[in-house]
Amino acid sequence: IVGLWLMGCSGMVFGAVVLGGITRLTESGLSMVTWKLLGEKLPTSPEQWESEFNRYKEFPEFKMKNSSMTLEEFKWLWWMEYAHRTWGRCIGAFFLLPATLFWYKGWFSSPMKKRVIAFAALIAAQSGLEEDRFQSQSEVVRVSQYRLASHLALAFILYTGFLWAALDHLIPALKPATLAPGARAFRMMAHSCKGFAFLTAISGAFVAGLDAGLVYNSFPKMGDNWIPKEIMSLAPTISNFTENPVTVQFDHRVLGTTTLCLISALWILSRKRRLPLRAYTAVNALATMAWVQVGLGITTLLWYVPVSIAALHQSGSLILLSFAVWLTHELKHVKRFVK
Repeated sequence: IVGLWLMGCSGMVFGAVVLGGITRLTESGLSMVTWKLLGEKLPTSPEQWESEFNRYKEFPEFKMKNSSMTLEEFKWLWWMEYAHRTWGRCIGAFFLLPATLFWYKGWFSSPMKKRVIAFAALIAAQSGLEEDRFQSQSEVVRVSQYRLASHLALAFILYTGFLWAALDHLIPALKPATLAPGARAFRMMAHSCKGFAFLTAISGAFVAGLDAGLVYNSFPKMGDNWIPKEIMSLAPTISNFTENPVTVQFDHRVLGTTTLCLISALWILSRKRRLPLRAYTAVNALATMAWVQVGLGITTLLWYVPVSIAALHQSGSLILLSFAVWLTHELKHVKRFVK
């Protein structure tokens, strides 16, 4: 029961990431200009909708970008953001209520109790990021790329924590009787692939936050060059890596290609290693998804970031990380050579 609950929590976080990605792609994230812990009042009359729209008109996004927006267009954006926030609150309830019951019944081991506390802290941190976003008006007509990256990183950490704990309960990793030479090195390489998948996904948040997917829509070159001339155009130099759309897109390309090469090499290596049985299935799934994900990324770029394909690409990053988590979980007992 605990394992199914944890898997349900991970599934709900996955859904939140998908909704959040669509919210960003449709630029709905700033349509609601207030934030309340237990939820905003739902407009039910024409007067209430007009009042909500008038509040939105006071913010830079309307004044500088959407001044011609109609009330009906605003409603669509508002409902997208409302769905994202409501789903997030449902995650909190789905986690907290069963966790309280299971703790009371003594169904958590001591290590699991520590994990539950960590999960609660991560959920609270996500809520804190949302609340802080509305403390003051900003002259930037999009959600900060730093906030997007922080929000996504916390969501990914929470998701992988739930998934790992669920796998512990539902399909525990098997302890092999013996370990073949090279198994420990394979496990370390699998963890490296997982780390690169995570970093690539977070770099994607900077791409989304800066609309960097629209600066160069060609592949494999960026325009006529392998390395664009604007790559270090900002000062100080280090700011290019998080604030220059050209550099951010270039970094995402490099990280994505590196991750694909590492995972492909891992798959080839798996053909020559004796591993736990389910690990072969996991590495096959990981390698397949890596190629699908890169294909989605290139298609998103060449087609000028259509919402449907871009949303699939963003969701694909979490699917890829899921397979990496599964693989490393299957290898959790492969820690040292057996003499």
